[in-house]
Amino acid sequence: MTYSRIIGTGSYLPEKVLTNADLEKLVDTNEDWIYSRTGIRQRRIAADDEFTCDLAERAALNAIASAGILNNQIDLILVATTTADQVFPSTACLLQHRLGIAGPPAFDVQAVCAGFLFAMDVADKFIKTGSAKCALVVGAETFSRIIDWSDRRTCVLFGDGAGAVVLKADNEPGILSTHLHCDGKYKNLLCVPVGVSKNFNQIKAGTAFTTMQGREVFRWAVTAMSDIVDETLNANGMNRDDIDWLVPHQANIRIINAVGKRAGIPPEKVVVTIDRHGNTSAASVPLAFDEAVRDGRIQSGHHVLLEGFGGGFTWGSAMVKM
Repeated sequence: MTYSRIIGTGSYLPEKVLTNADLEKLVDTNEDWIYSRTGIRQRRIAADDEFTCDLAERAALNAIASAGILNNQIDLILVATTTADQVFPSTACLLQHRLGIAGPPAFDVQAVCAGFLFAMDVADKFIKTGSAKCALVVGAETFSRIIDWSDRRTCVLFGDGAGAVVLKADNEPGILSTHLHCDGKYKNLLCVPVGVSKNFNQIKAGTAFTTMQGREVFRWAVTAMSDIVDETLNANGMNRDDIDWLVPHQANIRIINAVGKRAGIPPEKVVVTIDRHGNTSAASVPLAFDEAVRDGRIQSGHHVLLEGFGGGFTWGSAMVKM
């Protein structure tokens, strides 16, 4: 049987750092209020001439270098993003051209903060069915472009960045299982309520911004992300002690801590980057994953549980053996 295995990781963060002190000058907030409620001290913001595909390209090149492969060995490109450069072509198609690859399928996946897990699932199935042998999966966002910087409920949370992995066909299991869920009845709790087909005048007016009902999102995120830990463990016949690392979506430190506590996973096994990255949506999980791989925490043979939760609601997980 053919499996998919992660052979390389990469990430990229824009140079501009926006601290909590900087936000104090924009909205009625302060360092203590932001940090105590979110765990965030700073986030990165893309430059005016820096776009989602630019971030994706840098992360992708780092992942390809880490994998030790040539660009033309990649036969599938998936980009998880909510902030595509343009309506079409897809960001994945633009990235494919940047990488000098022509021919293989390349397309975007939109599941907001869970997008990277959805894209991983798709790539895993392509490889398991023999439709691809080497896949590049990227989560990339310029989320700052859909934030109202006068709304302290949202502007303190989000940042920009990109993370990527390279998956390759292998005889030994790498991605052990993936689990995806959606429930559209919660669509209004976390969303950008405009688009090309709906309320387009708001886009033209420059008011296409993220809206969020924080308490409801918090409660649902903790429940969904805790439950999917059990679902993933049960699917693999594993228990909590078998998890070497939990890499959760970096949305809010209180959500991360609550999920770890409910799931019975000690804090020292949870990868946390939210203090420096903020919530980077689809880039969140691969950014944290790459950091833990590169600093030596995640090593060969480790079992790593990746999980994410986003607007829709969407949520998903992947159990990975390194």
